[in-house]
Amino acid sequence: MNNKYDLIYEGKAKKVFSHAEADKVIIEFKDDATAFNALKKAKFEGKGKLNCLISARIFELLIKNKISTHFIKLENENTMIAQKIKVIPLEIVLRNIAYGSLCKQTTIKPGTVLAKPLIDIYLKNDELNDPLITKDRIELMNILESKDLDLIIDLTLKINKILKSFFKNIHLQLVDFKLEFGYDLKKNILLGDEISPDNCRLWDLNQNNDTIVSLDKDRFRNDLGGLIEAYSEINRRINDFI
Repeated sequence: MNNKYDLIYEGKAKKVFSHAEADKVIIEFKDDATAFNALKKAKFEGKGKLNCLISARIFELLIKNKISTHFIKLENENTMIAQKIKVIPLEIVLRNIAYGSLCKQTTIKPGTVLAKPLIDIYLKNDELNDPLITKDRIELMNILESKDLDLIIDLTLKINKILKSFFKNIHLQLVDFKLEFGYDLKKNILLGDEISPDNCRLWDLNQNNDTIVSLDKDRFRNDLGGLIEAYSEINRRINDFI
């Protein structure tokens, strides 16, 4: 990264730098992998590039479908230019199939297809371990107005329809995913962060039996191995389809 740009923020998987234009930022994707609130860490060469390329294609797809995102363009294979946003400290998780924490916290069995998409909202706060949060608590903490939360929920449901259809076309089942949103300088709500195998749970539909084959960060979380191979396969399928 050119030294003339200032590092604004460094997260678990990305660095955000200033841009020559004040309303834009440069986002550099890292090769770091983390799980369980960064209690588990590793590096995988090429992971940042794959997440950046996959995210760019997904953002382009959503923009074509009238979803406002922070994405502007790819700068190179592991860096993108994006609108500068003030991130809303909420993580919006949409679940189509029960898996992971939902099954640990309820009596719902893993693999259960949900009658309708479930949206869980978490407070984006590492110190509190990103707790599940209610609409009333969001209002109590003055995180955002109820109309903006309603808009975010509506956008999340629309994004789910677009992504479910897209991933099915490339023989992937969208189990669940996490979104983050923010306000641009004109107070518009934009989809931010990334959409990649790091924050989507994707199962391979090219199976002749009921075995679950994860092509996402569960390969790291659950010590399955083959993380780069899985991410590369998703990138290949996207490029072959688009």
